[in-house]
Amino acid sequence: MTAIPAPVFIIGEAMIELSGLDGKTAQVGVAGDTFNTAVYLARAGVPVSYLTALGEDPFSERIREALQDEGIDTSHVLTAPGRNAGLYAISLDDEGERTFTYWRNDSAARAFFSAPGAENALDAMAKAPAVYLSGISLSLYGPDDRARLFDVLKTVRDNGGEVIFDLNYRPRGWPDSQTAHAVLDKASQLATICLPTFEDVEALYGTKDPETASTKYQDLGAREVTVKDGGNGAYLSSGGWVKPAEKIRPVDTTGAGDSFNAGYLTARIKGLPPEEAALAGHRLAGAVICEKGAILPKGHPAWPETA
Repeated sequence: MTAIPAPVFIIGEAMIELSGLDGKTAQVGVAGDTFNTAVYLARAGVPVSYLTALGEDPFSERIREALQDEGIDTSHVLTAPGRNAGLYAISLDDEGERTFTYWRNDSAARAFFSAPGAENALDAMAKAPAVYLSGISLSLYGPDDRARLFDVLKTVRDNGGEVIFDLNYRPRGWPDSQTAHAVLDKASQLATICLPTFEDVEALYGTKDPETASTKYQDLGAREVTVKDGGNGAYLSSGGWVKPAEKIRPVDTTGAGDSFNAGYLTARIKGLPPEEAALAGHRLAGAVICEKGAILPKGHPAWPETA
């Protein structure tokens, strides 16, 4: 298969994360599914441009700085007047299980399409060789904004570019399952590469196994499908199952799928076939789930082993 081109334009939401709430002082970080993937791509040397809207609050500035510190292009990170950055808090129970509380209903990212500079950003994305988005990205926007985004994705695909889609279905982000079905099906029809997690496909469609999930996305129009299934491995439309090299007992599974996607896409951008790309994805995700949090510290030895 041909290599995936770069740079990669990524659209979504980066949020402020509050953790360590059981102590006297909470820890403040930056996270989000597309943000996580963008960070690991950038650390691997892949040119990445991030598209979102932030507010004028101190948390928004912190997110902008975090993107820039990772070498991610922020020329299409817009400012939505009167809005603030999205925020969520992580709480741990006595057994270490995580629960999340969100404050994002009026976040700046939801106003991306009406923010100053949106048309220029969308025009740039329409000319991009590769665009990455997720179901969470799509859940942020209303019908008119999604229609505008779908027009851009169609242009990218018609121009021979790659549209890379991770289902990342989160029911709480949608008004009802029917809306989610319609929107996520449309995105899948526009995608050239689909990287869903089987658990999400099963939850949305009732699909019984990764093989059936792969066939579904190929029938919708994807050329390349890799269905992630946690410790069971990944099912590839091009060649069946690719298992992780070793079994890992996770410390924290946050960001596992996001980091797998980054490892996979980096390998494909370098021209490696999907089977080797899946192994690269497994290695990076395996390193991430051995640490707390979705983002490994800079300088962590995980990445060189995935290349």
